[in-house]
Amino acid sequence: MTLRQAEPKEAEILWNIRNQAIRFGCKSSYDADVIARWTPEVMPEQYRHMVVANPFYVVEDDNGQIVATGYLDLETQSVEAIFTLPSASGKGLATQIIHALISEARTRGMARISLSSTPNAHTFYQKHGFVTLRESRHLSRMAEAELRCFEMVLDL
Repeated sequence: MTLRQAEPKEAEILWNIRNQAIRFGCKSSYDADVIARWTPEVMPEQYRHMVVANPFYVVEDDNGQIVATGYLDLETQSVEAIFTLPSASGKGLATQIIHALISEARTRGMARISLSSTPNAHTFYQKHGFVTLRESRHLSRMAEAELRCFEMVLDL
């Protein structure tokens, strides 16, 4: 498995991994119709901008296929979108990415990073030192719904 930074030309692949991970991992947390709206097939062009503007990491499997993604939003100093293909879950790939993002934040002099966790990922982030501030509702325009989530922080 190889950890590296993503390239803008890979944005559609990353979007697909995002969608597959949400559809599989979040089905116990959100209704099917919400997930369907939240994971449209057509990637918003803004997503490619996020790949360009932020430290966006991927993990490739032994065949060179991208199987996990995640990025650090520099503007908000938050961890965003750590996703693993369902077929590659349980192999420590998300852990590789969270470690890279924490290291990136430290290198950039950030004192604290935050994130909004879906219920299914909450324990994962706790295992990596994130502390829950509160449970909240995040209004997702794409999903056209308020999504239950956990606001979390990690002091660096």
